[in-house]
Amino acid sequence: MLEELNIRNYALIDSISIFFEDGFNVLTGETGAGKSIIVGSLSFLMGAKADTDVIRTGTEEASVTAVIAIGAKSGGALEWLRIRDISPEEGRIIVRRNIKNSGRSSIYIQDVPVTRTDLAEFMALIFDIHGQHNHESLLRKESHRRYLDRFAGLEEETAQFNSVFLELAEKKRTLENFLGSERDRAERLEILSYAVEEIDKAAPRSGESRELEGEAQRLGDFERLAEQVNSAAATLYDGETSALSLCRRARNALDAAAAIDTSLAGIQKRLDDLYFEAEDISEEFRSYRDNLTYDPERLEEVEERLALLYRLKKKYAGGKAGGIPAGNSTLGNDEDAILAYRTQAAEEIETLSGAGENREKLRSDIAALEKDIASRAASIRVRRKAGALKLGERITEILSHLGMPNARFSAAVLPKGQGPGALVCGPWGAEDVEFLISANTGEPLKDLSRIASGGELSRVMLAIKTVLADPAFSTETGVTSSGSPDSSPETLVFDEIDTGIGGEVALAVGEYLVKIGLLKQIFCVTHLASIAVRADNHLRVEKKVIGGGDGDRTLTQVSTLGSEERRQEIARMLAGDAGKAALAHADELNCGPNF
Repeated sequence: MLEELNIRNYALIDSISIFFEDGFNVLTGETGAGKSIIVGSLSFLMGAKADTDVIRTGTEEASVTAVIAIGAKSGGALEWLRIRDISPEEGRIIVRRNIKNSGRSSIYIQDVPVTRTDLAEFMALIFDIHGQHNHESLLRKESHRRYLDRFAGLEEETAQFNSVFLELAEKKRTLENFLGSERDRAERLEILSYAVEEIDKAAPRSGESRELEGEAQRLGDFERLAEQVNSAAATLYDGETSALSLCRRARNALDAAAAIDTSLAGIQKRLDDLYFEAEDISEEFRSYRDNLTYDPERLEEVEERLALLYRLKKKYAGGKAGGIPAGNSTLGNDEDAILAYRTQAAEEIETLSGAGENREKLRSDIAALEKDIASRAASIRVRRKAGALKLGERITEILSHLGMPNARFSAAVLPKGQGPGALVCGPWGAEDVEFLISANTGEPLKDLSRIASGGELSRVMLAIKTVLADPAFSTETGVTSSGSPDSSPETLVFDEIDTGIGGEVALAVGEYLVKIGLLKQIFCVTHLASIAVRADNHLRVEKKVIGGGDGDRTLTQVSTLGSEERRQEIARMLAGDAGKAALAHADELNCGPNF
C-alpha cells in the first residue's frame, strides 16, 4: 500500500509530500492544475521511460520517492525482495528514482541500486495503473488474449508454449534449408573444401604479416641501414674517441680522484654503472652488426609470402567469401580472420557432410515438438475456455453495478482453424480471443469497437482492472469469495476513469469504487463530484504563482482536505464556485465517510 509520495523538482512541482490512506483516495482540482503531473510522477516511479524534460526549469535534478507498506497480502512483492536480499524495515519499503540534467538516472529500493527493468517488475507487483488512454487497448484484439490469460492464470503456461513454438519454428526452418538440392550442397562442399585446403597449405600464423613486413623493410633498405649501423658503431665503441673509450678514461680518472676525496664515491658509482651499461650495449650492438648481411634470396621469399597472405586476406578476410561472414581484420591480425574463416568453413563442411543424419534427427525433434505443442495447446484451450466463461460472467456482473444492467459481456475463444491432420497454432496457442458486448437487451453480441461508447469502454475497463486485480472479488460484499489474501497489486490507480460518464452512472461508479476500496487501496483522479464525495481521503491539486515581478514561478501544490475544505471543493466541482446553492447541493451528497 502506498503511504507517502515525495516529489521534488518534477515538472511544475517544487517539493511536496502526499499522504495516502487505505481504502478510496481521490485527487481533484481544476483542469490544468497538475493532477496528471502527480500520476506522471507515480508512473515515473513505476519504471516508465523519462527524459530530462520532467526536471523543473532552473533545477539540476528531479526525484520521486515512495514509502510503501509491505504486508502479508503482498506475497509476490515479498518474494521478489527476498530473492534479492532486500529487507523491509518495520514492514515498509522506500523506493526512490532520480534523473539529472545530464540524463543520468539512479534507482534505489531501500538502499539497493536496481535497474529500471527491476523497478518496473517490482512496482507492478504492488501497483496497477490505468491511464486516460488505456481504453484504446480494449479496441485492439491482440490485447484481449493477454487480459483473458492473466485472468485465467495462464501467463506462465502460455509463455512456455511460446518458447516451444519458437523452437519448433526454428527447427522447421533448419530442415527446409537441409532439404535444398543435393547439387547445391555438393557445390557448396567443393567451395568450402577448396578454401580449407588452400588455407591449410599456406598455414598462416597469427601476426605473420606484420613480422614479414618488418623484415622486408630491413632487407629492401639494407644499404641505408648498414650505413647508419656503421656510423653508430663508430660513435659507440670503435676508435679512441668512441663513447665507450671516453667513458673508460673518465672512469679511470675518477677512480684516482675518489681515492683522494671520498665524497666522490657516489659519482664514481654512477659512472661505473654508466660504463657497464655502455659496455653491454656495445656488445649487443656488435653482435647485431656482425650478423647483418644482405640476402636477396630471403627478400624474394618474404615478398612472395606476403603476396600469398595478401591473396588469402582478399579471399577470406576482406568480406563475405563463399557465403561465410569474414572475421574483422585489423593491421597485423589478418591471419586471425583467415583462420576464423577456416574454422567456420570446416564446421559447415561437417554439417553438410552429415546432412542425412541431421535431417533425420531434425525430423524426429520436430515430431516430438509438434506432439508437445498439441498437448500444451489442448491444455491451454480447456483452461482458456473455462476462464473465458468466468470472465464473461464476472464482467457482466460488475457492469450491472456500473449503470449497465442489461449488458452482456463475452470473451469469445475462437479456434484458428484445422490444418491437414493437425491444429493450426500461433505463438500463443490454437485460439484467438475477442471481447464482445451487448449493451442492451435483445441486441446480439458484437465487437466492442462497433457498439461501445467512451463511457461504456471506461466501465468495461474498470471491470477488467477489478477482476485482474482479484478474480474472486464480490460486488455485493466487497470481499474475496475465498476470504484469503491474494497476490495481485494492492493499489489500483485510475486516472480519470470517469471519461464519458455522468449522472446516475457516475453515482454507480462511485459506489463501486467504495466497494473495491474495502479490499484494495484506490487512488483515483476525477472531475466528478459524485465520485469524489465517496472517497475516504480527499486530496486537492492547485496551481499557484509565487514570487514577485520578473521572478514569478508557477508551482503545483497538493493538500489533504478536512471536512469543510472538502465541502467547498465538492461545491466547486458541482457549480464552479462555492455559492449557497452549490454548498447545499454538496451537503445533499454527503455520502463520504469523511464528509
